[in-house]
Amino acid sequence: MKILYYDCFSGISGDMNLGAMIDIGVDREFLTSELNKLNVDGWKLEVEKDQRHGIFGTKVTVKQTHAEHKSRHLSDIVKIIDGSMLDDKTKELSKKIFMKVAVAESVVHGVSLEEVHFHEVGAIDSIIDTVGAAICYSSLNVDAVLVGTVELGGGFIKSSHGRLPVPAPATAEIIKGFTVKKEGVDFEATTPTGAAILAALGTHFSDLPAFKIEKTGYGVGQKESHEVPNLLRVFIGETEESQSGHDALLIECNIDDMNPEFYDHISEKLFIAGASDVFLASITMKKGRPGTILNVVCEKGLSDQVKEIIFTESTSVGIRTFPFRKDTLTRKFETVQTVYGNVTIKRSFYNGKEVSCKPEYGECRKIAEEKGVPLKEVYNRIMSSIVNK
Repeated sequence: MKILYYDCFSGISGDMNLGAMIDIGVDREFLTSELNKLNVDGWKLEVEKDQRHGIFGTKVTVKQTHAEHKSRHLSDIVKIIDGSMLDDKTKELSKKIFMKVAVAESVVHGVSLEEVHFHEVGAIDSIIDTVGAAICYSSLNVDAVLVGTVELGGGFIKSSHGRLPVPAPATAEIIKGFTVKKEGVDFEATTPTGAAILAALGTHFSDLPAFKIEKTGYGVGQKESHEVPNLLRVFIGETEESQSGHDALLIECNIDDMNPEFYDHISEKLFIAGASDVFLASITMKKGRPGTILNVVCEKGLSDQVKEIIFTESTSVGIRTFPFRKDTLTRKFETVQTVYGNVTIKRSFYNGKEVSCKPEYGECRKIAEEKGVPLKEVYNRIMSSIVNK
């Protein structure tokens, strides 16, 4: 199983993450070209080699080319992402990261998601950091993201809300379920954007497992520190496991009095919040009334966000929560040449043996729409070319 491991001994920020991703192999020109698909101006990416305590890595700085004097709501961010030319997978992951911050801000300030103002996180540089994280993750084609102990930092920071303790309240909300440490450095080591990237990408939160290291990358932070080098270290490697398993939650509720048109809206919000699956089942309730079970599978750290969405967006007045173990096959993504051009293929393995192989649905659908041919024809021709190779 191919994994990406985050070693956050000096915390994580959005720009440190971009630096680490480029340092470990993501092409700088590819990243910039993908970010240009956002169709937003007022920024440029500065990439340079730098060092902290004699350890060299990549330092990325997102420079604003003109000043901004406005904050953005979640809907503004979503509009920018949905209106871009990025692929659907990157769009959804970008929105998922922003949703982590939005949910945390709504809890901290006691407002609805629609009322949350993105101040620092809504600035152009933070948008580039966040969407850049999604682009880099997709390009690495890893099966799992593991997160070790995260340094939070110490002291106080200045924000649009005034002087705040480290970690910032939003960061403290996002990192629920993480293994953390504090006061290793005297500044804000982990930012809300950095925490949201880990929360959205992370599949396991534990110390370094046994695996073979293939690559190591360092993202250089903006600050100097005498205590520890201000660096984000990441590893790419292979574990011996053919399956990945971890504890998860099944959150469900019965609904018999809601407009069925609302389910699509609720499902979308749950997926953006980080749910790994959302599904519905028809049931017969008391007095013979037809009803629906709304089922949500998520990580333990997401239970509060999931419950908030269900209670505020649906008519449910009660929720059931069940812990369980989730096992998944090892998955690998690769690009293959087909009659329609390059297409992403997903292969799944059990005990090292391939058990399934199929093209990405979103790409097949896009081809079908562009070519004006049935989706099943696109799918079958691609599958045929894969089998024949």
